[in-house]
Amino acid sequence: MVRFVPDTNVLISRACFPNSLPAQAFEYALLRAKLLLSAETLAEIEDVLLRSKFDVYLRPQTRLSFFHYLRREAALIESIAPVSACRDPKDDKFLALALTGHADFILTGDLDLLVLHPFRGVEILSPRQYLDRQST
Repeated sequence: MVRFVPDTNVLISRACFPNSLPAQAFEYALLRAKLLLSAETLAEIEDVLLRSKFDVYLRPQTRLSFFHYLRREAALIESIAPVSACRDPKDDKFLALALTGHADFILTGDLDLLVLHPFRGVEILSPRQYLDRQST
């Protein structure tokens, strides 16, 4: 089965803006591939989801429900081998997860990750690139 890693911004878009392009790409990927998360990516997602600036979009409880949904749907990858390759070190966790979890692609809108495409055999795709590939 195809395996993928979404970055935090894609997941926040899905939670707060379910009709957005990143949300559509995530949902399409979720139907066709296995979602991979790690303890580190989960911690970041939970932290960001619970920030008060998102209260205008969704109640905290709704965002927390989305977090629990992600945990149920994902394969949790443990023993992540560290990677230091991204110009933004905070994004290295997505690269490390993708490599350790044998992901086929990372779904992101982050230019710091997109410039690395492909990374050690892992495709790094924007939501638009991912959806465009599915329609061909």
